[in-house]
Amino acid sequence: MERVSVLIVDDHQVVRQGLRDFLELQDDIEVIGEAGTGAEAVEVASRILPDVVLMDLVMPGIDGVEATRRIKAISPTTQIIVLTSFSDDEKVFPAIKAGAISYLLKDVSPLELARAIRAAQRGEAVLHPEVAAKLMQEFSTPKPQEQSPEALTEREMDVLKLIARGHSNKEIAEILIISEKTVKTHVSNILSKLHLQDRTQAAIYALRQRLVPMDQ
Repeated sequence: MERVSVLIVDDHQVVRQGLRDFLELQDDIEVIGEAGTGAEAVEVASRILPDVVLMDLVMPGIDGVEATRRIKAISPTTQIIVLTSFSDDEKVFPAIKAGAISYLLKDVSPLELARAIRAAQRGEAVLHPEVAAKLMQEFSTPKPQEQSPEALTEREMDVLKLIARGHSNKEIAEILIISEKTVKTHVSNILSKLHLQDRTQAAIYALRQRLVPMDQ
């Protein structure tokens, strides 16, 4: 039987051990490594090339989004499952854009996690129900209330495009050489002017308006 090799990434050793203890009970899943930081995750993944990475998002140093981006650049066939306590909007879209195939919360049942790992190995996405419903609704539902992007200033347009590319507020601030507080103000203005509710809607709006390529 071919086994799915897994790298567990989380900054809490207790969490890593709990995941390992369960996954090692599965006949078709093998834990071949652990990492406690994003940088360590990139280093270990580049060395052992796991089939699947279970990726935490909030860790010391580089976060899970950036670690995901770097691992996918090194090993495109490695599938990454975000496993986090956070379902807030600012983290969901960047993680998916960075290359994560699945986005799950840590309250997922062990059996559901095992199924998600097997699905990832087959190239199939598994999203937390709230995330899946949100993305499906945003892509499929017409938005007659959406305003023209011409309502935005040039700088707001720059921020919107970077949101659509999966960048966090901190990364946008660094790219545009402005403060993170200023980025938050621009994001607030964008949502208000375009009659959008959150960053995910803003990112999908930019894709729908072809402000950035769908595959960028």
